[in-house]
Amino acid sequence: MSSNPVAETVASLMPRAKEELTELVAFQSVADFDQFPRSESEGAARWVADALAAEDFQDVALLDTPDGTQSVYGFLPGPQGAKTVLLYAHYDVQPPLDEAAWTTPPFELTERDGRWYGRGAADCKGGLIMHLLALRALKANGGVPVHVKVIAEGSEEMGTGGLERYAEEHPELLAADTVVIGDAGNFRVGLPTVTSTLRGMTMVRVQVDTLAGNLHSGQFGGAAPDALAALIRVLDSLRAEDGSTTVEGLLGDAGWEGLQYEEEQFRRDAKVLDGVELIGSGTVADRIWARPAVTVIGIDCPPVVGATPSVQASARALINLRVPPGVDAGAATKLLQAHLEAHTPWGARVSTEQIGEGQPFRADTTSPAYQAMAAAMAVAYPGQEMQYAGQGGSIPLCNTLAALYPRAEILLIGLSEPEAQIHAVNESVSPEELERLSVAEALFLRTYAAS
Repeated sequence: MSSNPVAETVASLMPRAKEELTELVAFQSVADFDQFPRSESEGAARWVADALAAEDFQDVALLDTPDGTQSVYGFLPGPQGAKTVLLYAHYDVQPPLDEAAWTTPPFELTERDGRWYGRGAADCKGGLIMHLLALRALKANGGVPVHVKVIAEGSEEMGTGGLERYAEEHPELLAADTVVIGDAGNFRVGLPTVTSTLRGMTMVRVQVDTLAGNLHSGQFGGAAPDALAALIRVLDSLRAEDGSTTVEGLLGDAGWEGLQYEEEQFRRDAKVLDGVELIGSGTVADRIWARPAVTVIGIDCPPVVGATPSVQASARALINLRVPPGVDAGAATKLLQAHLEAHTPWGARVSTEQIGEGQPFRADTTSPAYQAMAAAMAVAYPGQEMQYAGQGGSIPLCNTLAALYPRAEILLIGLSEPEAQIHAVNESVSPEELERLSVAEALFLRTYAAS
């Protein structure tokens, strides 16, 4: 990184950043209060609020959103007549999955092989630290040249829409000229990237019932309809032979025109086992950024340990469908539900329930904010040109903000590059990426203010 005062300040702040990320990662802030204590999320929210207050933010508030979680808001005034920039991140995290599979405890930030490991280190508690670093660097080098709003969401990973609904009810709160979403990531470490599209998503729970109660498989098996077998058939109908998603009525042939993802690189990033084929057709970028993708993320059925020889009376599954840009998530949900009902065999009773939704997003990459970010990243990443990529995941708030503030420019950057392994065991963040992106964000704010 070329020497400049902002970069030097960020570098000097990195030990403090590690200490703060350690404190923030320690909160088990999973917004599923059936599994994790509400107090952990509330503690993380208070930590964020205190951090904003310490940086002279005004109007710092814990917002009670309609889904029962808290988002944290603060406003840092800039010069009179300056533009307003909204900085977004979320402090809630995914569950750690199998804690025994982690090399080090998931809620203890641990340095190993040049990376910092812990749940939320990249997605997205590290994004909050990135915002703080950028603002501190500017304050130490002439001041923050724009009005800054920060919003830290408390339930992004659950997709329950609390902040979206709160924003719709208080449309003036998050109004800004530009929004920087700190919840995306570079295409690979060291390659500056903005995310220009996001797939949306819908979550649907499906339940199949066939009997009044479980039956002895020796006495009734072969004629009694097995609910688990029926569910397996339903779920199998969601994929073609090559693994492509096949929800009836949902188009799956769109292509991606931008940055491409080489198949061998994807295999390494995804840690695909030797000899196992990738699924779907088209380029990897087509499949993960431009087309729908269905994933069965959970099944309720008897575990192998302790199972009895029984015909199952009921079974249910939770299905996640990623919705490509240009497709309405609500319409995709109806198609998915109709498909599940149409493919349930043997006259079994089937019910479906949507439990979460987020719309896809496509940015305007021709805007002045994108020019300012490209210039900033060229300094933070010498010799590298900013790239445009898609992201298969969804950030539901993006479309809400785009609808509320149609003139606002929205940029997506962040720390979730492939090595970060977000949502998996051993999630980690590259401290070098945290440092460079913090410099880029600071320089962006300065360049954008002058544009």
